[in-house]
Amino acid sequence: MIAFLKNMITAPALASLILLVTLANATGQAKAPKPFSSYMVANKNYKGEIVVVLPPPEIQTYITKVKENAKKDPKWFKEYSGKAKAGVPLPYHEKLGLTTKEYKKYRELWDKREFKALQKVGLRLEQVGDKWRILVTGQGARISLLRYDVKKNLVVSPNGELKRIEDIDAAKETILGAWKGAEWKFEEETGLGKTKENLAVGKTGDGKHGLLVYRLQYITTTNRVLDDKSMVIRFELK
Repeated sequence: MIAFLKNMITAPALASLILLVTLANATGQAKAPKPFSSYMVANKNYKGEIVVVLPPPEIQTYITKVKENAKKDPKWFKEYSGKAKAGVPLPYHEKLGLTTKEYKKYRELWDKREFKALQKVGLRLEQVGDKWRILVTGQGARISLLRYDVKKNLVVSPNGELKRIEDIDAAKETILGAWKGAEWKFEEETGLGKTKENLAVGKTGDGKHGLLVYRLQYITTTNRVLDDKSMVIRFELK
């Protein structure tokens, strides 16, 4: 085939063709592994922000009422809240201390929550040897220490191995809104306490933003939280 091409094109054109083939092969080798390929392109620089989600300040009035009322029957409140879905408002119950009208207003305020940017960061999914990492600048640099092992489908951390758990399929009313993603989790308990570490990557329901969520906790045997680092990074996809 090369001999045939030599007779059809000039030397400079042949050199360009070989270069294109080489680049194409390199690009193929750098293709992002699943499940990251559903949310990020390999070797692409993304603009992102470390964010927090804040509802309107007026919601605090209703949250305070619920907290004060919970003190009247802490056992019931612990059981009731323990059965609720994580990251969403508690379903209505008269023992929360809110009238149906107040609860409706509380949910309306919750639906008005917004992302507030704390710091701009850069992100890049890249291959490092036989593993992959998401390089993050700024305060998100700790995430850059993690490595994704394609063969084992797990994330390697200085603490240990984060194993793949059930995929995220969050509803609109959850704290981050509707989004889907993949998640890995590490949990270890020793005589000194418990270590928990989570990493999740996904994208919002409208497909406009990617999400990178990280959390690291150290908890003593007496359930005292020594350290709790949580981080949500939202980055542009379009």
